[in-house]
Amino acid sequence: MNNLVIDMTHGGVKIAVSLAKKGRNVLAYDIYNTLSVIDRRMLEVYDVWILNDLSEIQTYKGDMRIIYPIHLPLTHEEICKNNPDLNYSFITHHGIVRELLEDWGDDIAKVEITGVKGKTSSVFMLKEILIDENPLILSSLGALLYEDKKEIILKKNISITPANIKETIDLAYKIANPICKIADGVVESENLRKYDSAIFESSLGVSGIGDVGVLTNISENYPIAKNRLSASEAKRQVFNCDTVVCNKESLDAYYSDVTHPKINTFSLDDDEANMYVSAVSYSLDKTEISVNYNDVKTVNGNVSNGSMTVKTFAPGRHHVMNVLGVILTGICLEIDEDKIIERLANFNGITGRTAKRSNGNFTAIEEINPGINTDAIRQSIEMIANLDEWCVAIGGDYGITCEEIDESKVAEYLESLECEIILTGDVGSSISDKLTKETIFIENPSEVYDFARNNDKNLLLIYRSDYRKVSQR
Repeated sequence: MNNLVIDMTHGGVKIAVSLAKKGRNVLAYDIYNTLSVIDRRMLEVYDVWILNDLSEIQTYKGDMRIIYPIHLPLTHEEICKNNPDLNYSFITHHGIVRELLEDWGDDIAKVEITGVKGKTSSVFMLKEILIDENPLILSSLGALLYEDKKEIILKKNISITPANIKETIDLAYKIANPICKIADGVVESENLRKYDSAIFESSLGVSGIGDVGVLTNISENYPIAKNRLSASEAKRQVFNCDTVVCNKESLDAYYSDVTHPKINTFSLDDDEANMYVSAVSYSLDKTEISVNYNDVKTVNGNVSNGSMTVKTFAPGRHHVMNVLGVILTGICLEIDEDKIIERLANFNGITGRTAKRSNGNFTAIEEINPGINTDAIRQSIEMIANLDEWCVAIGGDYGITCEEIDESKVAEYLESLECEIILTGDVGSSISDKLTKETIFIENPSEVYDFARNNDKNLLLIYRSDYRKVSQR
């Protein structure tokens, strides 16, 4: 069988090489023309044939398996027309990663996390709960390994595409298994795996290798693949996991047709969910959340019921929603309640997502996220009880994720606010053109901090960006 891997930009090189190492016949098509010299050489070393155009499959016969990303802007029909005589089969990048890892990790706790909002925060809350199991992590903040509660950075600039699950595992293997020189040559040392759990964040669905698959929410069902698919359709892959943790409102809205033996739901308001909030007391420091849970189906086939109260950094309603998903995941993994409570108390936000900074009388709350939209802005502003004491700055960068911000909708919301608004960055500049109310524009987000201090106010910065870009300014 021929295996044609489409899209070298989003992890295709890793997939192609991994298949070639298994002795498969592999072709590669760089649809976006981003293949680097090094990656091209890597493919050539492993005898991967690089197509310049899909029409080149005309010369092939027999079976052709197409391996494609879920957001591919080509239909199956558009691919097949290049050679109608082939026997085609199709599998996503997520699916092929599951195949490549079918013999990996049977004895460790594995969690895959997807959703529109809250993925990265959920990863790092869950990291706190699993810290004794030395978690291996892929997130939008990097590929990381925790050993004896110490962070090892495997790779900082890495995307959350499915192929990078395999990349993260391979990086961890190299750390644990250094090459040892001996008299007769070079051999690999004994496998000294340093992790007993793994948490993988994925943007558009999961591979299905997770003991638990977590869907944080479908807060916005944005289009992908040239409007042929939506976010909810891509993230449906979460139900390929053995046990599922899912926001109930999203399940009801988009997946009522799904049949799965172990779906566990969470909700802020719906007491028909497997986990729901009975009481919550918000704070910018530690929010107290009391939850009830009923008939939770665990990874080991047990059913769990109970209640607990946690205190953790969750200053807004959307943060509490993330906490619910994490607690429910912990229960699905049969982690002791006391450990969940203790470890969530250690969570204080994440630099690069939601974090609180204090210096003397000045406090800054940062909401930095590639997926900021109107709803996220509204929920962030609702965290602040007295807006007279705060500067609210909104802005960001473009070209960050598949979903783009609806500027008109954001502008309409900002028009309804009575507080002073600062706009910043490219997004802020564009939104300002759609406003009738007077606002302040500060191009560089770093200078917003000085503006707030000079006016004796605290700062709420809501910024749509990859944090690495902000930190480099």
